[in-house]
Formats: sequence, C-alpha cells, structure tokens
Amino acid sequence: MGIIIRLVITAVSLWITTLIIDGIDLTAETAAGKAGTLLAVAAIFGLVNAVLRPIIKTVGCGLYVFTLGLIALVVNGLLFMLTSWIAGRLDLGFHVDGFWPSALLGALLVGIVSWLLNMLVPDGDD
Repeated sequence: MGIIIRLVITAVSLWITTLIIDGIDLTAETAAGKAGTLLAVAAIFGLVNAVLRPIIKTVGCGLYVFTLGLIALVVNGLLFMLTSWIAGRLDLGFHVDGFWPSALLGALLVGIVSWLLNMLVPDGDD
C-alpha cells in the first residue's frame, strides 16, 4: 500500500510541476488520460531514481563531496530529463523542453512537493 501512496504522491507532484514550470508539458486530452499519464510517468521516475541514483552517487562520490552536494541538483535534473525521454519513447504525453531551467527547476519542485505531501501522509510506523 505504501508504494501506491508514494506513486500517487509523485504523480500529484508531477501534476503541480506541469502547472507551475514552463517547459514541462502534459498533453493528454481527458482528465483520465492525464491521470494515467501522470501515474505512468511517476512509475518511470521512481524506477529511474531507484536504479540510477545509487550508481551515480557511488561513482560520483568525490564530485558530491567537492561540490558540497550541489551536484545533486544537476543529477536530479538529468534524471528528470531521462524520465521525459523514456516517456516520449513510450508515447506518453509528458515532455520536458530542456535542462535549464525546465528540468532543473522541475526536479527540484517535484522533490519539494513530494517531501511536503509525504509529511502529511502517515507512514504506518506511527
């Protein structure tokens, strides 16, 4: 159940990001189509982060230390663009125009909104 809740939270974060950031487009026609696209993109984003983020952090450990963690913003933006590219290959109506400012700000906003929404949802350990 926790995975489904996190998936929905990520989808809501993506939806809010498409409303706020210019250059991130959701092109589905119907509300159901938009919801399905957002859920699919949220699943892709979760898989990309789960698979690639640990590898990137391990390989780029020195760069993370050298930049005091600021390289994480760049990595998040690039993973967001990769998610957009995969969504395009799967004919999903989600597109990020470019790295600056769309992908970088979009990944940052998705992270902040997801964090806030996860704070509002109990995790079951309480």
